Amino acid sequence: MKIVFATNNQHKLQEIREILDDQFEILSLADIGCHEDIPETGNTLEANAHQKAEYVFDHYHIDCFADDTGLEVDALGGAPGVHSARYAEGTDHNSEANMAKLLRELGDNDNRKARFRTVISLIQMEGGNPVCSREYQFEGVVEGRIDREKHGSEGFGYDPVFIPEGYDKSFAELGEEIKNQISHRARAVKKLAEWLKTEG
Repeated sequence: MKIVFATNNQHKLQEIREILDDQFEILSLADIGCHEDIPETGNTLEANAHQKAEYVFDHYHIDCFADDTGLEVDALGGAPGVHSARYAEGTDHNSEANMAKLLRELGDNDNRKARFRTVISLIQMEGGNPVCSREYQFEGVVEGRIDREKHGSEGFGYDPVFIPEGYDKSFAELGEEIKNQISHRARAVKKLAEWLKTEG
């Protein structure tokens, strides 16, 4: 089964392809010739995932899914949340700047509780009709805490400062194999894969 993942982020693509293994052929936006800057103007992860998937389906009439992920830190009132990729002012997906701001904002606060949350929006053509579609959303959450400094070199985003519950190492130290079993994205993708195999 071919399906488009609405991203050109190579880290995300690799992660998704490894999680799904050989069950599905995952195409990127570049694979279908989509080079537009897809808008993400929603106020929630759910809204952004929907917006991206809907854009691809409406313009390319192909089954697709999109995700949005946020890091939610309790002591910061759930921030950075939907703004995780652009948390540091004037930046876009600058992991170092985002982590520096996060650690600065938390300071010496002893409440380090946090979670990663991923929402996947799947839009599929219904009955072979490109104007008829159905949408489903899947969520994955992993609880954990923010360390006081960065550890590890693998992964991306906030991985060096996030320690998942039940572990004493950051996502960036645990490595892709373990992360792809327990991460927020892995949990959401597994729900997506199970649905595709049984219902899709």
